Order: sequence, then C-alpha cells, then structure tokens
Amino acid sequence: MQAPAQNADILPDRTRQALVDAVEQVNQLVLGKPHEVRLAFTTLLAGGHLLIEDLPGLGKTTLARAMAATLGLDFQRMQFTSDLLPSDIIGVSIYDQTAREFRFHPGPVFTQLLLADEINRAPPRTQSALLEAMAEHQVTVDGTCHTLPQPFFVVATQNPVDLAGTFPLPDSQMDRFLLRLKLGYPDAAAEREMLAGEDRRDLIAQSMPRLSGEDVIALRLAAERLHASPALVSYVQALLQESRRHPGVQVGLSPRAGLGLLRGARAYALLDGRSHVQPEDVQALFSQVAAHRLVPESESEGRDALAASILDAVAVD
Repeated sequence: MQAPAQNADILPDRTRQALVDAVEQVNQLVLGKPHEVRLAFTTLLAGGHLLIEDLPGLGKTTLARAMAATLGLDFQRMQFTSDLLPSDIIGVSIYDQTAREFRFHPGPVFTQLLLADEINRAPPRTQSALLEAMAEHQVTVDGTCHTLPQPFFVVATQNPVDLAGTFPLPDSQMDRFLLRLKLGYPDAAAEREMLAGEDRRDLIAQSMPRLSGEDVIALRLAAERLHASPALVSYVQALLQESRRHPGVQVGLSPRAGLGLLRGARAYALLDGRSHVQPEDVQALFSQVAAHRLVPESESEGRDALAASILDAVAVD
C-alpha cells in the first residue's frame, strides 16, 4: 500500500498511520498476498462482506483471523457442515422456567467479524440464514429483531464447486458479498518463509491490535465522504449498461452492484490516502465485484473472463 498523500485531510494523522500499520501487520501474517490483503481491507472499509473461494490450506482462515486480531474485533468462526441448522448460526429462544418467559440466546453471528468457513458445504436453507444478517445487520427470531454488533463483517470461505459435498450458493446470497477473490498458492519466497518461520497461529495470537472497532466505523464514514466526480459515476454506469448487453452475458449487473462498486472504489482510494476516486480504483475492483454477479449464457463462459471483457469494452472518457 502506498503511503497516504500529504494533502489528504479526510482522516486524522493518527488514524491514517494506524491504517497503514494495520495493513502492514496483516501482510506480515499472510505472506506474499499484498493485493488480496488490500482487497480484504477494501471490503471491510466499504461496509461489505468478503467471499474467498479457493482450495483448502491456502490461508483463507489465516487471513480472517489476522484481520480480526489486527483490528481488535470480536471474532467467531463457524464451520459449515451438511447438518448445520439456521438456529446454530443466529441463535434460539429457550424457555426460562424461573422467569416464565422465553429468552433469546444469541448465536455466533452476534460478533464483529464472522468467519463462515466452507459455507457451501451447508444446505441452502442454512446458507440463507446469513442473508438477513448480511443485508440488514440484524436477525429476526420469533418476530423480534435483534441488532448485530457494529462493525459487522462476514468473511466466508468456499470450496471450488466441483469438490464433493458442495451446495452452490444461490445468486441472492452471492449478491450479498461485495467482493469475491481467490488467494492461490504463495510464491516460492513466501512459501519458504512460512515453512522456515513460526506458526502463523502463534504469530496471530501474539499480534497487537492496530485499530479498534470504533476506528473501523470512523474509517467507513470517511470512505463514504470521498468525492466521486460525475464523470466517474458515468463511467460506472457505462460498465453496468455494457454488462447487460455484452455478448455471452445472460444477466448483467444490477444497480446494487454499481453502488457496491462505487463504495469499494472509495474505500480503495482511502487506502491510498486520497480524498477522491479515480477510474483506476474502479478498474482495480471491477472483476472482483462483478464476476460472481454475472450470469453467463453458457456454462463454458468463464465469469472472470466475461468481467475482464466488459471492462475492456468500456473506455474512460
């Protein structure tokens, strides 16, 4: 991440430096993935949720734990399995004989950073239990709404859909994730450092928070204030419209996808210390925001390739 610009007064100096330190610390814990770490911070600061799709053992859980420790957030991890029930996630009301009333017992979703591990190993009914929580930051049990802690950030991991025992996430659930990314294998130098160094779990346990939950909320508000010019908004709209008529696309991007892209671009610019959004911020995020929302006309059409083709088809005025 670049050092914040000197003329950026959108954040206090202390908060700007703390943000730089936080990103650097996570990069020390998740080796060789600076771009992916920046995308994870972008998702958080944009107020969205993150879906990581990759093979087991490539650092998905490590990234989530490193962010929770670095940001000083309450953390819960849920292992999604085929027998997991919605009440296992959101909680349940149990009758208290002493008080003669039902009392709500919160589930793991009542945290600030929730790791939903292998989310596509749970059946659709259980997957959808996260839907209201991710969209509304609240859950409803027995007709009563319960507000979730703030900030609330879901990092979900997903195995490739061709592995046995997986249930593909429905489009409505996929749309709740602002970004989808893949970590991939580390490069040789990073892998060597991991093999020769201390266990990542021990390093995370020893890590000191660089930010707090209140800082994250303040950073989100700062990101919302970043200036996006009318020309940049027109560029985002042109991308949305191109996605709806592009060859090979059956269903293009919704207005909600465009709003998410703008939020993400503002957060991406904030990480550079800028007070305005540039087309390069939109371009850096477009594939990760758009690919999982596109519906191709044919299964042979790769979503990532379609997103890249749409981006190439729209010029910046």
